[in-house]
Amino acid sequence: MAGAWLVLPTYNEAENIEAMVRAALPQLESTGLDHRVLVVDDGSPDGTGQIADRLAAELERVEVLHRERKEGIGPAYLAGFSYALGAGAELLLEMDSDFSHAPSDLPRLVYAAADADLVLGSRYVDGGGVTDWGIVRRLVSRGGSLYARITLGVPVNDLTGGFKCFRREVLETLDLSSVGTDGYGFQIEMTYRTIRAGFRVLELPILFRDRRVGASKMSARIALEAFWKVPGLRFRVR
Repeated sequence: MAGAWLVLPTYNEAENIEAMVRAALPQLESTGLDHRVLVVDDGSPDGTGQIADRLAAELERVEVLHRERKEGIGPAYLAGFSYALGAGAELLLEMDSDFSHAPSDLPRLVYAAADADLVLGSRYVDGGGVTDWGIVRRLVSRGGSLYARITLGVPVNDLTGGFKCFRREVLETLDLSSVGTDGYGFQIEMTYRTIRAGFRVLELPILFRDRRVGASKMSARIALEAFWKVPGLRFRVR
């Protein structure tokens, strides 16, 4: 059977990582596929990496990739993708480590990948939505997706979301070494590259919740990076 790997990038997620891993594993198991959870830790000073190592020692389907320092979610995902592809992953999932994305939605993304090359957990299609956010963050997220959609001319409603399932062929086809964005921008760029390469993208409605514990990694710099780098994607991505 094809292997499904969930890549979880972490930085200071000691309060969340064990609960997330233990919640995700039975959901992946329910798909009937061979599966792994790969924690990619960027040298968290709060002990996240050590917790992940303990889980990997206890649970055979958990692996850990340690990185020396915090470089952003984009490089962390790319390192995780490379590791998982090298281990034979056929489906590669990404999601936040803070329960903003529901682990119970993982099987839906896996099953949908039978008919799509990239499945997006979408907040901005019928049936999707966001809870617990203030008006400013809602406007930034919704406005960023709309701005990217118009600028890039692609029929995707949620371009900034980070709950995804890639088929192996997509990541093998894309030139991942040339990806140059982080945060919102990374999510936009990866989906745009997938569309430009001719792959089929499917959006599934999800409900996004604000993190339960811990501090958000989103910043004004990350949001602004997405804003000013998006127009350049039309020329850089061929």
